[in-house]
Amino acid sequence: MDDTFARFGCPGEPGTEEFWAAAATPASVPDGDGGWLTLFLWRGQEAGIDFESWSEPVPLRQWGGSDCWYAEVAMPARLRVTYRFRAGEAAYADPLNPVGAGGDRSIAATPDAPAQPHWPAVGAADVLPLPRVRVRWASERLGGRRTVRVHPAGGGGPAVLLLDGDDWLHLHPAMAAFDSAVACGDLPPVTLVFVPVRDREAEFACRPELWEAIRDELLPLVADSGVPAGRDRLVVAGQSLGGLSAMYAALEFPGLISGLACQSASFWWAPGVADLADPMGGAAGGAIAARLRAGADLAGLRIAFDVGEHESRMLPHCELVETLAERAGATVRVSRSASGHDRAGWRHALLRDVAWALADAGPAAGPPPC
Repeated sequence: MDDTFARFGCPGEPGTEEFWAAAATPASVPDGDGGWLTLFLWRGQEAGIDFESWSEPVPLRQWGGSDCWYAEVAMPARLRVTYRFRAGEAAYADPLNPVGAGGDRSIAATPDAPAQPHWPAVGAADVLPLPRVRVRWASERLGGRRTVRVHPAGGGGPAVLLLDGDDWLHLHPAMAAFDSAVACGDLPPVTLVFVPVRDREAEFACRPELWEAIRDELLPLVADSGVPAGRDRLVVAGQSLGGLSAMYAALEFPGLISGLACQSASFWWAPGVADLADPMGGAAGGAIAARLRAGADLAGLRIAFDVGEHESRMLPHCELVETLAERAGATVRVSRSASGHDRAGWRHALLRDVAWALADAGPAAGPPPC
């Protein structure tokens, strides 16, 4: 009998009811070279797999004339990646994978990828709970109205701004993860502020309007919301362009922020490079490195930098900014996540790095660590 599927733990003849009843993928086996061969299965019509940032799309092959479509994908050691199936114009989460990221995405992890404690497995059909507290933000500086959700994890504490807040509300269960981390003593109580963005490139691209609006409009609204939110400490967590924006705010709005969690920050950015054929091919560290070289005092600021192990082109930009920020007086922590440029890999770093940024904020409440 052909062992194409049996070696991945899928018994029976592909395409039969017995086969589909026992199928549980993605499933990985060692490839003999330190990496993994991972099986993906799809039942139905012709389809392919779209991976987030890590790989080009992978077509699926049909097993004989059955309804079984499959791909064996070579993956490196230590990888967590978001993916979805693409069938025609429609995108779907993996119905065989219980770990979802919104309604049309799933998350795969190689067996050696580090665990992500506190993050519950959420299926594609699950609707994530939302914080009860809503702040209506009608911004004069940014224009328009936004709904900002506020959540007091552990009863509330220092404010933690989560940039790209809608992703952390609707795709990844950040509220549940922070609640679990606080309850286990891995984080002090915090007040989460989920900051939505309308135009990432415009609002995050090193312009003052966003941070003027946050300082003068949003933070006073949060203070008036009735949720405890300490004003003496403010931690900002941002990924990709959000990480760039967080670092910009620390440089241009001294005293506003006490700690940063920057995951895969877009430090390649400089004015005009987004329009180039190769935006990452410019000067290392982009505009942020140039600003740091021109002189900056980051004393008293705690910055946690993280970037994916599989983001080779990001590393020179991030490494230079990490070095320059420390020279400018910041207390710096540097780590690498088992991912590409992917929110699935940033999740653990988010909790860990916010906790580190608040490490001198006093002991965490609650029971001993889980």
